[in-house]
Amino acid sequence: KSGISKRLFTTLVLVLLPYSIHSFVVKPVKQTSLTSTARNPRLRPYSRLCASTLPPPSTTTNKKNHLNEETRREKTNSNDDDTPNIVLVAGFESFNRDLYVEAASDLPVHLTVFADTDIRIGPAVSEKETGINPVFAKALENADAFIGSLIFDYDDVLAVKSLLERVTGPRLIFESATELMEYNSVGTFNMKSSGDGPAGPPPAVKAIISKFSSGKEEDKITGYLKMLKVGPELLKFVPGEKAGDLRTWLESYRYWNQGGKNNVRAMMQIVAQRCSKNEEQSVQPLVLPELEVTPDIGVLHPLKTGPNRFFDSPASFVKWRLSADTASKADTLKFKLAPSDSPKVAILLYRKHVITEQRYINDLITMLEGQGILPIPIFINGVEAHTIVRDLLTSTHEIKGVADGKIVRDSSYQSSKAARVDAIVSTIGFPLVGGPAGSMEAGRNVHVAETLLRNMNVPYFIASPLLLQSIPQWKKDGVLGLQSVVLYSLPELDGAIDTVVLGGLVGDKIALVPERVRKLASRVSGWVSLRRTPPKDRRIAISIYGFPPNVGAVGTAALLDVPGSLDALLRRLDKEGYDVGSYATDADASGESLVAALATLSESGVIAKGADRMQDAVDAKIERAQEGDPNVAETLSKPGGGLGGARVRAIDVTRDELEKTLGRYMSKKVLRAWSEKERGPGVSSKGDFVVSGLEIGNVWITVQPLLGVEGDPMRLLFERDLTPHPQYCAAYEWTRKDEVDGGIGAQAVIHLGMHGTVEWLPGQPLGNDRQSWSDELLGDLPNIYVYAVNNPSESILAKRRGYGTLVSYNVPPYGRAGLYLELATLNELVTEYRSGMGTETEADAVRKQLRESIWSQCQRSGLLCDVPLQTDPNDVTSVVTDSDLPDTVSTECFDMWVGELSNYLVELQDRLFSSGLHTLGSSPTDENLASYLQAYFGDRLTIEEAAKIVTEWHKSVQSSRADSMNLISSFLAWIDSFDKSKDSSSSMAHGVQAPSLHDDASLIVSLLSQSTEELDSVINALDGGYVPALPGGDLLRDGPAVLPTGRNIHALDPYRMPSAGAWARGQLAANEILKQHRAANNGEYPETIAVTLWGLDAIKTRGESVAIVLALVGAEPVKEGTGRIVRFDLVPLEELSRPRIDVLASLSGIFRDSFANIVDLLDDMFERAASADEPVSMNFIKKHAVNLEEDGVERPAARLFSNPPGDYGSMVNEIVGTGDWDDPDSLGETWKGRNSFSYGRSESKDGSPSGTARPEVLDLLLKTTDRVVQEIDSVEYGMTDIQEYYANTGALKKAAENRKQVDPKTGKKKRVNVSVIEAFGGDSNSVPVREVEDVLRLEYRSKLLNPKWRDAMLDSGGGAYEISQRMTAMVGWAATADVDNFVFDQAADRYALDEEIARKLQKSNPEAFKNVVRRLLEAAGRGMWSTDDETLDKLRDLYSDADDLIEKGT
Repeated sequence: KSGISKRLFTTLVLVLLPYSIHSFVVKPVKQTSLTSTARNPRLRPYSRLCASTLPPPSTTTNKKNHLNEETRREKTNSNDDDTPNIVLVAGFESFNRDLYVEAASDLPVHLTVFADTDIRIGPAVSEKETGINPVFAKALENADAFIGSLIFDYDDVLAVKSLLERVTGPRLIFESATELMEYNSVGTFNMKSSGDGPAGPPPAVKAIISKFSSGKEEDKITGYLKMLKVGPELLKFVPGEKAGDLRTWLESYRYWNQGGKNNVRAMMQIVAQRCSKNEEQSVQPLVLPELEVTPDIGVLHPLKTGPNRFFDSPASFVKWRLSADTASKADTLKFKLAPSDSPKVAILLYRKHVITEQRYINDLITMLEGQGILPIPIFINGVEAHTIVRDLLTSTHEIKGVADGKIVRDSSYQSSKAARVDAIVSTIGFPLVGGPAGSMEAGRNVHVAETLLRNMNVPYFIASPLLLQSIPQWKKDGVLGLQSVVLYSLPELDGAIDTVVLGGLVGDKIALVPERVRKLASRVSGWVSLRRTPPKDRRIAISIYGFPPNVGAVGTAALLDVPGSLDALLRRLDKEGYDVGSYATDADASGESLVAALATLSESGVIAKGADRMQDAVDAKIERAQEGDPNVAETLSKPGGGLGGARVRAIDVTRDELEKTLGRYMSKKVLRAWSEKERGPGVSSKGDFVVSGLEIGNVWITVQPLLGVEGDPMRLLFERDLTPHPQYCAAYEWTRKDEVDGGIGAQAVIHLGMHGTVEWLPGQPLGNDRQSWSDELLGDLPNIYVYAVNNPSESILAKRRGYGTLVSYNVPPYGRAGLYLELATLNELVTEYRSGMGTETEADAVRKQLRESIWSQCQRSGLLCDVPLQTDPNDVTSVVTDSDLPDTVSTECFDMWVGELSNYLVELQDRLFSSGLHTLGSSPTDENLASYLQAYFGDRLTIEEAAKIVTEWHKSVQSSRADSMNLISSFLAWIDSFDKSKDSSSSMAHGVQAPSLHDDASLIVSLLSQSTEELDSVINALDGGYVPALPGGDLLRDGPAVLPTGRNIHALDPYRMPSAGAWARGQLAANEILKQHRAANNGEYPETIAVTLWGLDAIKTRGESVAIVLALVGAEPVKEGTGRIVRFDLVPLEELSRPRIDVLASLSGIFRDSFANIVDLLDDMFERAASADEPVSMNFIKKHAVNLEEDGVERPAARLFSNPPGDYGSMVNEIVGTGDWDDPDSLGETWKGRNSFSYGRSESKDGSPSGTARPEVLDLLLKTTDRVVQEIDSVEYGMTDIQEYYANTGALKKAAENRKQVDPKTGKKKRVNVSVIEAFGGDSNSVPVREVEDVLRLEYRSKLLNPKWRDAMLDSGGGAYEISQRMTAMVGWAATADVDNFVFDQAADRYALDEEIARKLQKSNPEAFKNVVRRLLEAAGRGMWSTDDETLDKLRDLYSDADDLIEKGT
C-alpha cells in the first residue's frame, strides 16, 4: 500500500528492530497501535475526541500585540479542565494564521496562534533578557502542547527556547533553527543531542532516511521527504513505547507537511489527544481522516480545476496547455493565453503555498500568460529544485549536447516526463540544491548546481514576493535582513540573475504588484528574444565609461585596457557571425581610434552643435590627424581614421519626446528636478538632448552619459530624491527604443569595464521598484557587465540594482617595484657601506664620505621620514634633523640606522604593483604567468623557479590533458576541505592529501591561462545562455578559488561574517592599533576610533574590518547551530581588562545595503553597550551616550553612519576633481554633511526611517575621535590609486580634526592619525599597522614615482588616464593628510618635465596630460608643494600650451 518493495520493507524493519528492543530493555510497556489503550498517561494512544463549540481563538498581528493580557486570562479561566491549551507559532508563515485558526475551530482545544513578530516586544539583550512579549510568555506557561514552524530569527529562538521547558506535553517543532529542533518531544521520543553529537533525529530515523535517498549527497533531503510518506505506516509493525512515540511525531509531521485545513485539523486532533486531560477520552480509539495528499511535485494552472488539477510532469502539462481543448476553454472563460510559440519558462513554486491556496500563485500564472510568457508552474517542497532541473527539464542546448556526445545526462533523467524550456524562474530563492536546507552550508553543492545549469544553458532567474516584509516596508527601506539573503546572496552562488521582487505581505496575505510581474516577464522575454534572434541580426550596444569629464577619462576602466578590449570584442563578434561591418577586415582598425572618436563626440563644443554635425566633427579630427596636427590623437591619422568603417549615429531628443517615452510619472520627476534653465549636460544649443555613438554594422558603441553632478557636486547634499538628468534618461531610453520608432533598437547592452553609473542611480537600496532609476532606464535590456574579478563589492550593485550578468576579467600581472634612480644609488651606497662595516682596512675618510653621501641621498629622497635616525633609541625626541650629518653621531648608532635603512629598501624593492592593464580575453604571457606565481608564493618560489614551472606546465598540457584535469579536481577538493577545516586542526584530518607547491603553482597557471574564457562568457551571455558563478576576490589572498575569470562573480554569505580567520586577524589588528596609540599618547586609551566599513574590504577579507570594530568595543561573534553569526555579545569587563572603546562606524553605501544583517547586529551591540551596567570610565560608548542623552539628543547609541538611503559617496572626490573648494576644512564638512545618516534596527523603533539624519550624534563622535582605521584589501587599489580613500578616510580625518581644540604648544588643532592595515597578504600571525603618511610614501615610491610602473601604464590603452587620476588623488591626500614635498618634486620630474614622457602622454591623451600639469600647479598654488619659480614657470607654459592645443583641437 505504501508503494515500497518487500525487500526495502524488510530492511527498514531490521533497522528499527534494535531501536524497539532498546525501548523494551529500558522500559517494558504493552505494545501500542492506533487502537491500543496504554495506561501510561504520558503515552496515550490516539482516541476519539468529541467536538464542542469553543470561543474563537485569539490571534495577534504585530509586536504591539492585540492579544492583551486581560483577554488572555479570561479565555484561560473560562476553559474546561479537560480542554487542552495549544500554542502555535507560525513563524515566517504568518499568512497561514487564519487557516490554522479555522482548522481548530470545531475541535475541543484552545488554540492560540502567534506569528514570529508577536514573540518579542523588544530586543533580546542576553539569553536571560530576551525581551519576551508577556502575553506570549503567559500563553506558553499555560500551554499543554506547543507547535512551532519556521522560527529562525535568533532573538526569537532565544525567547521561545527559554519558555519551552514549561511545556511538559507534546512539543512539535518543524523546519526551524537547530537550537529549537532539539526541543521536539513526544512522550519518550525527543531530539536532544547525545554526548558531543548534534541534536536531531535519533539514529533509527537517520537510518530510515538513508534508505530513501538516491545515494547522492544533494538528494538526502528529498529522501527525508519520501520517508515521511511511509515512516508512520512502517512503525505500526514495530513494538515498543519509543516506536509509538516516534510514530506520533512522524504522523503529526506528515499531516503538517501535507498542509491544508483538513490535514492541519487532523494533526491538531493527534496533539489534543496526547495532551488530553480527560482519561476517559484518552483511551478511546482515534479515527483520523485519511491524509489528503498533495503530490510532492506537480504542475498546475488556473484553467485546470477539480480533483485531478495537478499534472504529474512538465511534459503532460505542456501537452495539455498547447491542446485545442485548453485554448477553447480559455476563450470561453476569457482567459488570455500566451501564444504557443511564446518563451516556455519553468516557474518553481512553494508546494505549501499551493496547498494553502495562496492567491498569488494563480495571479502570477495568469499575469505571465497575459504578458506573453508560457509558464510551466512546478510546485516543490523547496529542497528538490535541482532534481526538477536534472530530471524533468531540458533545453535546446542540452538536447544538442547529448546528441553530440558533449553532455551526459544523469541516469535519473525522465525523458518521457521532461519538457524543454527557454528559462527557469525560481520563486523560492535559496540555493538551487537543498533550498532552505541547503542554506545551512552555503555554497556546499554549487558545483552540482553549476553542472546542471551549464548543461541547460538557459537564464536562471529569481523572482518572488517578500514573505517576511510588507509591501510598504519594502517601498520604504528596500529588501532587508534574511529576506535579502534568501533572494540575493544564496541564489547568486549558483549564478542566478535579474532578481525581481514581485510583491510582499499586505496584512497577513501575500500580494503581487502587477507592475513587478510585468517587469519579470519583460526581462525574461528580453533574454529569450536575444537567443532566438540569429547573431547576424542581433543589435548590440556597447557602453564605455567617460567620467569625470575633461581629464581624458573616455574609454577607461579600472585595471582594463578598454581600447584593446573593445578591439578584441569586435573581432570575436565577427567570428561568431555578428554584423560588425568592415571592422574585422580592416587592418588599420583599432580600439584606440574608436575611443578617440568617441572622445570627440563627448566634447561639449561638439554636443552643442547637435547630432547632425557630429560626423563632421569626427571627420575634421581625422583630417587634421592625417595632416600631422599634434593636437589630435595620433591614432586617427590611419586610413579612415582607424575606425573600421564606423560612422556616427546620433539623435536629437526633444523635451516632449522624452516626456512621452518616460511616461508621466517618471518624466514629471525628471522635469521637476531639471528645469528648462538647468537641463544638465549633453544638451545642444537648440535645447535638445543629444544621444550619440559610433555604429559598426549592428553594433552601436557609446559613452555612458555623465552623472550630471560634475561642477555642482554639492547638489546631492540637499536633494535626496535626485534624478538622473534628462540626457542620461534619453541615452538609455533611445538605446532600447526600436529602430522603427527612431531609436537604436539594441537587444542587449555590454557595459565594458568597471565601472559605470547606471547601478548607482537613485532608487531602492535593494529590491528595485518602479521608482528605481536603474530599473526604469534598463527596462527589459539584458545587461552584460564586464567587471574586475577583484571587486565583488561594487559588482553586487551592478548585479542587483543594475540587472548585470557579470563577466569577470583578470587583474593585470604583478610586478615588483625594484629600486630606481636615486633609490638605486642609495642602495649601492648602503651596500658598499655595510660590506665594509667592522673592518679595519677601510680608510676613515672613505667611511666618512659614505656616511655623508648616504645621509645626503636620504635627505633628497625623503627617506628620513620613514627611517629616522635617533641618537637614543629610547628617546623619540633624539631624532637627527640636521641637513648635514653631525659628527656627534656615533659609528655604532649610524651602523644600526643603516641596517634599518637597508631593511626598508628591501621592503620597498619587494613591493608589488599592478603592471599595466588587462585586455579582455587575453591569455597571460609566460613572463606574466611567472610574475603571478612569484607574487602569490613570495619567498617560497623564485622567479626562475616560477618560469620553470610555466615551461613544464606547457609541456604537460600537450602530453596529458587528462592528468591536468585530475590535478585540478584534486586540488579543488583539497581547497574545499582546507576551507572547512580552518577552524579545526588540519586539512589532513579530512583525508585529502595536500598537493605540493609545484602542483599548486601548476594549477594556478592552468586557471590563469583560461582567461580566454572571458570573451567566451560574453558571447554565451549574448546567446541568452548561463554564465557560471564564482566568488570574486583576490588571487594573492584567495588563491585559485577566484579563478578562472569570465565568471558571474558573487560575494560571500553575509551571515558568516566575520569568518574565523578574519576574527583572529581583526583582534590582532585592534590590539596593535591600541598598542601604537597608547605608545604615542602616554599610555592613554583613545575614547573613540572611527573605523571605515567598506563592502569591498569586508568581502575580500571576510569581515576583518567588522572584527576590528568588535575587538575595540570588546565583543565577540556568536554562532547558532548552522554556523550563522546571529549576535555580537559583549565580553565581560573583567575578561577584557581595559575600557570599551567607542567606535564611529563609517559605512560605505555598498556595505550598508549589502550587509543589512551586520548593520543590525552592530547596532544591537552598541545599544546594549550603551545601557550596560558598567562604569563610564570603563565604557566610553556609555559615557558618550549618557552625555548625549543629558543634552536631549535622540538615539544616543547610534554609531553606524553613512550616506542618505539609496545614495552613495561622500562627494569629496567630485569637489576635488573640479577644484571648487576653498580650504581643507570644507572637505571635512562636506564629508560630515553626506554621512550624518544613522542606520540599524533601532532606527525603526520610534517609526523613524532607517537612514535618519542624526548630525548631533555624529558631531560628538567626531569630536572625541582620536584615530581613524582603514583597511586596504588589494595590491591593485592602494591609498594612492583611487579617489575614494582620501574622499572618505582622509575627509573623515579632516572632519574630526575640525572639531579638535587648538594645541597652545603648536598653535594648530590636535592631529587625528590614521591607522592603515594592508590586508592583502593573508598572514594570520601578524597584522602590520602603519600610519597613513608612511603608507603614502611607500605607495608613491613603488608606483607613481617608479619609472617601471609608469612605463607599463603608458604602454597600455587608458594608462595615461590612470596616471592623471593619481595626480588628482595626490592633491586630495595633500588636502586631508600630509604629502611630502619630494613626492611633488619627483612627480613633476617624472611626468611633466621629462620631455619624452610628456610628449608620449600628450599624444596618447591630451586631456590627461593637461590634468597632470594642472594638479601640480594647483598643489603649488594651495601651498601643498614648495618649489622654485623656474619650475613653476615651466609648468605654466606647459599648461598654457596644452590648453591651447585642446581648444584648437575642439
